[in-house]
Amino acid sequence: MTSSPAGPPSGTPAEKNDGATDDIVLLTATQKRRAAREERRQAKDALYELRQERKKAKDGTSLRGHHIVNARGLAEAFPPPETTEIEPVAVRRRIFHGAILVILVAMLVAGLVLATMVQRGEIELKIGDWKPIAAPVTCPAETLEYAPNKTVTVNVYNGGSTEGRAGQVAEDLKKRGFLVKDIANKDSDYAAPTVVVSGANGHSAALTLQKNFPDSDYVQDDRQDATVDVIVTANYVALVAEPKVDTKPGVLSCPRLSPAPSAPASVPAGAAAKL
Repeated sequence: MTSSPAGPPSGTPAEKNDGATDDIVLLTATQKRRAAREERRQAKDALYELRQERKKAKDGTSLRGHHIVNARGLAEAFPPPETTEIEPVAVRRRIFHGAILVILVAMLVAGLVLATMVQRGEIELKIGDWKPIAAPVTCPAETLEYAPNKTVTVNVYNGGSTEGRAGQVAEDLKKRGFLVKDIANKDSDYAAPTVVVSGANGHSAALTLQKNFPDSDYVQDDRQDATVDVIVTANYVALVAEPKVDTKPGVLSCPRLSPAPSAPASVPAGAAAKL
């Protein structure tokens, strides 16, 4: 009867060595975890102590446990360059910004001066299509003949707010033999019931129309022909009765030129639809 080889007996030095190694490895891992936890705890404690110290500090370097960066800290974090020489690009940029600032200040001052002058009445701003009329310094003084109605070409403009008035006045003038050319609208700041406008060559024709319109005001512009404009304002009532029209020679009536104005009068050429 043969006997099988017997293994190492239980509790041999080899088994004891293996068990001891496992215990050492396990103990080492546990110690490392404990050490790590201890380090984290110590770090938290240190941070907590630091915050408490900063809260207690009265030098203005901390707020609620947070460090406040002051000028000294900024200077330490961002030290000035070693050289004080400014780069050419920075110089050009500063010059450009300075020029823009000067222009803006000049525009602001000019706007304030303009607004002050407008408020004082030294400058009159007019919006729209305005055509200046060069009025004579004094009213034409020559004695003029009454021109026959059929030789007078007239443009009739409605300068008031009553619709259709220019057309009605034009019809009345046609019945008296006048040659009516244009019928339109034109704004006017005149107080006279009717404004008669002509050039130097239309004085006689203007006198004829003034004889037909009571209390009219004459204004001269720079036109070269003999046509006459009649602007009917809101104060217009009616023509002079045809039998009562004075056809004797006379002079133009310019109430606005007495006394003479200090600047040329102006009549706007723009108009809104009122016909």
